[in-house]
Amino acid sequence: MTTPPSVALERLAYTLVAPVLAVAPNIYPDSPVNQVVQLAGAAGIGGWVLAVKSDEPGAGRKILRWAPLVLAAAVDVAARHTPGWGPYWLDGLLAAGWAAAGYLVMPFSRHTRRRHRPAAATPTPVPELAPAEAPEPSVAHPDDGANLLTRQARMLWEQAGMPARTHIVKATRHPGQRHDMTILLRASETGRPISGLTQDAVAAPFGVHSSDVALAEVAIQPGRQGGPGWMEAHITPDANQRRRKKPTPQERWMDRVGGPKGGAPGSELVHKTRDDERGVTFYRAKMADSTDTPRIDLAKVCRALNLPEDDSCVFVLIDGNEFLISAFDTPPLSAIFPATRELLTPDTKGMFVCGFTITGQPVKTMVYQHDKNAPAHGLTLGVSRSGKTQYFAINMAAQSLDGQVVWLSTVRKDEKTTTLGRYIDRQGSNALWMARSLRAAKALCEIRAEMPWPHDGQPHDYKPGDPRCPYRQLNVYADEFMTAAQDGDFGEFIQKDGEDLTVTGLKYGIGFNPAGQSPFAHNGFSTEMKDNLRQNSRPVIFNMGSPGATRKAAEGTMENAYDVPTIPARYSRQEGSAIERAIKGEADPENGVSTGGVAVIVLDNGRAVLMRSLYADFDTDLSNLFPDEVNRLTDYEISELEKRGLWGDWYREPEPGEFWPAPKDDDSDGGDGKSRHRGAGGGSKGGGRDAKSGSHRPEPQVTSARQALEAIKSLTDA
Repeated sequence: MTTPPSVALERLAYTLVAPVLAVAPNIYPDSPVNQVVQLAGAAGIGGWVLAVKSDEPGAGRKILRWAPLVLAAAVDVAARHTPGWGPYWLDGLLAAGWAAAGYLVMPFSRHTRRRHRPAAATPTPVPELAPAEAPEPSVAHPDDGANLLTRQARMLWEQAGMPARTHIVKATRHPGQRHDMTILLRASETGRPISGLTQDAVAAPFGVHSSDVALAEVAIQPGRQGGPGWMEAHITPDANQRRRKKPTPQERWMDRVGGPKGGAPGSELVHKTRDDERGVTFYRAKMADSTDTPRIDLAKVCRALNLPEDDSCVFVLIDGNEFLISAFDTPPLSAIFPATRELLTPDTKGMFVCGFTITGQPVKTMVYQHDKNAPAHGLTLGVSRSGKTQYFAINMAAQSLDGQVVWLSTVRKDEKTTTLGRYIDRQGSNALWMARSLRAAKALCEIRAEMPWPHDGQPHDYKPGDPRCPYRQLNVYADEFMTAAQDGDFGEFIQKDGEDLTVTGLKYGIGFNPAGQSPFAHNGFSTEMKDNLRQNSRPVIFNMGSPGATRKAAEGTMENAYDVPTIPARYSRQEGSAIERAIKGEADPENGVSTGGVAVIVLDNGRAVLMRSLYADFDTDLSNLFPDEVNRLTDYEISELEKRGLWGDWYREPEPGEFWPAPKDDDSDGGDGKSRHRGAGGGSKGGGRDAKSGSHRPEPQVTSARQALEAIKSLTDA
C-alpha cells in the first residue's frame, strides 16, 4: 500500500511546524510568527462557531478539521506564558504532542476529500483477450457531493427498488422538524416523464403513512430543470400529527371544508374573526382558483366547523369568488329595529333606510330613482301576516317626508290600513275603490302631460327634486293586487289600468306599488308589468309560505337566478339531540320566534339580501313618522279630475257607462232607468254588474299574441 501524497505532505507540515511552536515563543516572543499562529487559531475558532450553528449534518467533521489550527495557537500561547521552557520542558512536550496527534489523525487530508479512496493495490492481471470494462456510475449514488440526509434517503430509495424509475436528487430537512423533509425526484432516464408514482410508493421506503405524503409538481427555475420529468414529495409525519391534534383554522378548513368532498370544494380560509359584542363568528374564504364560482353546501360546512345546522343563526354571503359565513350565537333577525323619522327621511338621492341585514348593515331603498331622473315603482310580496303592511307604513312615511302624495287601496278593510289612511291623501277598501283610484291615476298622466311649468309655460316630464315642477310625485298602492285582479266585476279593469300605469306613469311622476301573494302572470302580473316593476324598483319579498316559493318569487323579480336566502316559518334554535328526545319520548322544545318582517330585498345589481324591515308600531301614534301635514294633489289636478268624473266618493255606485256601456231601454229593470248589477266585494259601498251586462262589453281588438293571451284570461263569463 502506498501513502497518498496529501497525507505525506500533512505529516511533513506537522513535523516542521512543531519545533517552531516550541522555539518561537521562548526565543522570539515578539516575532510575527507568533501572530500568524494566533490568527490561524482565531480562524479555527470561527470555523467551530459556524459548524455548531449550521443545520447541515457533518458538524463534528468540520470541528475536527479546524482542530489543528486551534491547538497550535493554544500551544503557542502556553509557551509564551511559561517561564523558560516550562517545567520539565513542557513547551517541547506540547509541541511534540501536537505533531504526534496531527501525524496520526490528519484532519485536512482525510476530511477535505468527498469520499475515502482505498489505498492503491497491485492491479489484478486481466486476460489479454478480455476487454477492459469501465465501471458504470451508480444512479442512486452519483458522485455529486450530496449531504448526509440525501445519501441516507438515496439508500432507502434504492432498497425500495427505485419507485416509478426515479432517483432522489436532493433531500431537504424542514426547519424545526425531526422527521419532516422534502425530496426532489427526477426520472432515471433523461427525457422520460415520471408516471405511476403514488403516495404509497413514497411512504413505504420511509416508514410513514400515505396521508403524510404530498406530491407536487416542480416549477422550472434558473439553473434547474422542471416539468414532467421532475417531482417533489413532501413527507410530513410530524406536522400532520400536530395537524390532526391541534389544527389551525386554515388547516381545519382545508381538511374538512375546502376538500373535494367538503362543503365548499376548492376554497381556502382567508381569516376567522370573532365579534363578542355582536355575538358572531365570521369565516371569510375565497376560491383557490379566482375563476371558480363558490359552490356551498351550508349544512356540510356547519358539520365540518362544529356549528349548529340552523338557518336562523348561520348565513352565507357570496361576493364574486369570495364568500362570508356568519355564525351567530342567537338569531340575528329576531331583533326588532324600531322605525324613526331620522332613518326614514330620504337623502338627496331619494334613499332611506328600510331595514337591517344579518350583519347589522343598513339596507336602503328609494322613493325615486335619482340615476334615472324618475319616480320609483314598488313590488312587495308575501303571505298574510308576513309584514307587508308594516313595510307599507315605513315606505309611505318616507315618501310623505319627501313631500309626495300617497293613495292606498285594499280589497278588504282592516285596522292597519285604516290607521294609515289618517296620514295619507286617500285610502279605500274594496275592488271598486281600487279600480277608480287606478283610473284617476291613469287620467293624471294625461292631465300632467298638459300642465304648464311656471318658468316657461311649457309642459315637461317629471323631474324628482325640481322645485319648478308644478305637481307632486304620486304613489299608488294596491294591496292584495292579485285578489283584486281576479275580481269578477272589476278585475280586468284593475289589471289593465295597473299595467298601463306601470308603463306610462314614470314620465308623469306616478309610481305604482302593487302587493300580493304571487308574482305570476295568471295572478295579475303580466310579463310587461313585472319587467317594468323589476327594473324600476327594489322588490321586497317576505315569507311566501315555504322556502321554495320564496326563492321562486325572488327569482321572478331578478334578471338571473341567484342564490336566494331562506326564510323559515319561525326561527327556532336546535336544543339537545333529536335522537335522544325520540328515544325518551320527549316533545321537541317550542321556542320559535316569528319571522314576520324578515324579507329578501333585491338590490340594483340583482343580488338578493336578507333583511329585517323597520318596525312601525301601530299600537302607538304614527304621527312621529309622518310629516305634520298630509300632502295633497294640486287644485288644478283635482278640478281636472272632477271634469272627467274621476274624483269624489270612490265608494259610490258605478255610474252608467263608467265601466261598461250604458244599458238600453229594453235592458232596464222595470223601466226604472237603473242598470241591473249586483254588489261588488265591499258591502253596501260596492258596485258591479250581472252576467247579462257582461254581454254588452265591446269585444277587445286583438292584434298580437300577448293581447290574445290577455283576452283569453279576461273571459270571466266563459
